[in-house]
Amino acid sequence: MARKPDGPLRKGWTTGACATAATRAAWQAILSGDFPDPVTITLPRGETPSFSLVKAETGEGWARASVIKDAGDDPDVTHGAEIIATIRRAKPGNGITFHAGDGVGTITKPGLPLPPGEAAINPKPREMMVGQITELAKKFGVAPDVEIEISIPGGQ
Repeated sequence: MARKPDGPLRKGWTTGACATAATRAAWQAILSGDFPDPVTITLPRGETPSFSLVKAETGEGWARASVIKDAGDDPDVTHGAEIIATIRRAKPGNGITFHAGDGVGTITKPGLPLPPGEAAINPKPREMMVGQITELAKKFGVAPDVEIEISIPGGQ
């Protein structure tokens, strides 16, 4: 059994915060041609953590960024996992849609806050990602029409 570390616990970040940071970095790369590294986001309680990028790739109409999740001293099974966001431009008027990549599930039954068929990405992380997409879209004067695909290689 794991023992509580001596002293204060080291703070970590949620999978949603990591996905939000990767989403912001990839979208910013599409809009500006450059990946911010580190990438800084604003969390719901006003904290502004910065995340170093592990992956930064672009192609025609898409960009991909990833960060390694640091759960701090929380015994989270996703600690150390690579959280990847692939952003693709969508057709005008499509808005922001979410897709499950490798290692992210799809909702199959009713009863969760999202309907069956949706990527299993919780409402608060979705809200944070939408906020980052919308903020940058306004800054660059474009519509926030994007597909967000979140992947966690090796996830189940």
